[in-house]
Amino acid sequence: MNRFFGIVEGLVSELEATQNESIEAAAGLISESILSGGILQSFGCGHSYGSAIEIAARAGGLISSKCLRDPAYGAYEHIEGVGTHFLKKAEIAPEDVVVVISNSGRNPMPIEIALGAQERGAKVIAVTSVSASRLLSSKHSSGKRLYEIADVVLDNRTPEGDAAVRLEGMSSPICGVSSISAAILLQCTMCRACELMLGQGFEPPVYMSQNLDGGREFNEKLTAKYFSRIYHI
Repeated sequence: MNRFFGIVEGLVSELEATQNESIEAAAGLISESILSGGILQSFGCGHSYGSAIEIAARAGGLISSKCLRDPAYGAYEHIEGVGTHFLKKAEIAPEDVVVVISNSGRNPMPIEIALGAQERGAKVIAVTSVSASRLLSSKHSSGKRLYEIADVVLDNRTPEGDAAVRLEGMSSPICGVSSISAAILLQCTMCRACELMLGQGFEPPVYMSQNLDGGREFNEKLTAKYFSRIYHI
C-alpha cells in the first residue's frame, strides 16, 4: 500500500481522538452566529486559501458564508500591516464568525485578520498546527501566534513544516497534510453546526449542487436572504 494512505489514516484517527471538544465549541459558535443573523466568513493565505473555500460557496455548504479572498494569494502575508489594510474593505459584523486558517500561525496577515475580526466583535476560529506553531516565533509585533488569539482552536495535528513523508535519498520531506486535516476538521464542524441548528428548529440554508436538476433555482431562492452580505468582500 502507498505509505501516504497510512499517514492519512493515522492523522484522521488522531483528529477524531483529540479534536471533538474543539469541534463542538466551533460548531456552537457557528450555530449561534447563523441563528442570530450572522454569516460564516473564512480566510487563508497561500495554500490555506484552499481550506478557506472548503466551507464557502460550495455544494453542501452554508449559503450564509463567504471567503475573504486575498488577491495576492499570500505573497505579502509576512508583511505587517497588509492584513489591517485588507480589512478596511471587508465587512465583518459582531454576529459573524470568522475562520482563519494558517498552518504555522506566525505570519502577520492571518494574525491581523483574526485580531481585526475580534475588534469588530466577531468570534474567531483558528485552524492551525499548535505543536508546530509553538516551535516558531511570531512575525507580528504583538508577539502572538494565531492559536493564542482565537476564541476556538482546531488543531490540525500536522508536523513541523507540514510535509509528512520522508523518502530515502531526499533531504526534505514531501506530501503536505494540512489541507487534508483542515478539510476534515472544518467539515466535521459544519456537520455538527447544522445538527445544532436543526435542534433549535431551524433548517440551515445550504447550497444544493447546481449540477442537480432544480439546484440553481433552489439556491437562488435561499441566496436572496443573504445577498447583501455574501457578494462583496
